Amino acid sequence: MRYTEQGSAVTTFRVASGRTWKDRDGNKHDDTEWFRVVAWDKLGEICNQYLNKGTRVYIEGRLQTRKWTDREGQERYTTEVIAQDMIILSSRTDRGPAPDIDESYDEPAAGPPAGRRTSPPPAPSSGGRTPSRPPGRNQPQPIDSDDDIPF
Repeated sequence: MRYTEQGSAVTTFRVASGRTWKDRDGNKHDDTEWFRVVAWDKLGEICNQYLNKGTRVYIEGRLQTRKWTDREGQERYTTEVIAQDMIILSSRTDRGPAPDIDESYDEPAAGPPAGRRTSPPPAPSSGGRTPSRPPGRNQPQPIDSDDDIPF
């Protein structure tokens, strides 16, 4: 992890994506593709703190291709995943010892860090007021009335 001049945290790491298949003759083949991931700000800090070599992880983000010039003057291209969400798939026992955590740290009001799933926020109680920011994807949504129940 490093910090930009403006103070933003950025963590870069590589992830292996593997697949196994059998050809027509029944021979087993393995294929591994490595790709680079860039995580910014709080997500970058979390990735730096919790991810180790061998940790199984789900990364969701967008692809970005950058053009740069190497030391010999050749133009090069790098394609990276700019992480927008991260979920750790390995169990805690698979990841080794837990990192040192500052117990006095209070989570920001915006919610839990990426990769931690919690129950949905309680339904608003003041005249049907909705939260200013909708819950994240793939999280249960609160039901405001019986009309919202699909069965």
